[in-house]
Parts: sequence; structure tokens; C-alpha cells
Amino acid sequence: MKNKLSDRLAAIVVALPIHDGSRILEIGCGSGAMAREISRQVKNGYVLAIDRSAKAIRQAIASSTNALESGKLTFRQVAIEDFEMDADEKPFDMAVAIRVGALDGRHPEIEKQALQKIARSLTKSGKLFIDGGNPLKEIHLDEYRT
Repeated sequence: MKNKLSDRLAAIVVALPIHDGSRILEIGCGSGAMAREISRQVKNGYVLAIDRSAKAIRQAIASSTNALESGKLTFRQVAIEDFEMDADEKPFDMAVAIRVGALDGRHPEIEKQALQKIARSLTKSGKLFIDGGNPLKEIHLDEYRT
């Protein structure tokens, strides 16, 4: 059964600067509801949704048959601080992380690793958005880009 997108997540999806062909990394996708909606919104684009929880990824896959078959959405079980792009994977135009513990300031070392991994996975002009703004806040990654 598909999870309905909450009003809060719906507002976040609307606020994302999604363009035709956007490649989007969702960090901490949980059951995949927001990833499914983003993949539905992005024309000729692609969403990679990751989560550290094997259970969450199983749930997301089970609820996402149509989106997965479209080729516009993929799920992967990995913690953001351990994330590595596949050798043939193109960089992402943006990353979005909503309620992700690795980015909430409680674990500075993990947060630094996570931000470095995110910066490496994005294009030079790629952006990271997290919750905490109205409804989003951009985290600048200049110091983490290599």
C-alpha cells in the first residue's frame, strides 16, 4: 500500500527547484513516499533514494513498483556517511534530506563525513536542501567540495 504524502512533505517537494532532467539524491527516504512524488514530478529526470535502514528500503521498494519500473527511481540501502556513487553514475543536481540524524548537528564527525559524501555526489552547482527552513533550508557545501 502506498503511503500518502503528508502536507509537510508535499510542501517540501513543491519548494524543491526541480527542472526537466534533474538528477536528485534523497537522503533518508524512509518508506519512499517523497521519493515517489519527486520521481513523478521530475520530467526526464532520476531520483536515487537512500536510507540506512534495510527495513525502510524493503518497504520503499514494495510500495514503489510503478515508479521503479519507470526507471526514474532507484532505492539503495546505505548510510549517507558511507555513500559512494557507482563508477558509471552521473553526479546529482541536488540532494534533499528531511529529518536525517547524520545532518542534525548532534554528531559532528558523522555530519562532516556526510557533507563530504554529499558534496562529492553533486555537480559543481549542485545544492543540498534540508528541513528547518520555510519549508527548506539550503546547506552550502563550498568547504566540502574537493
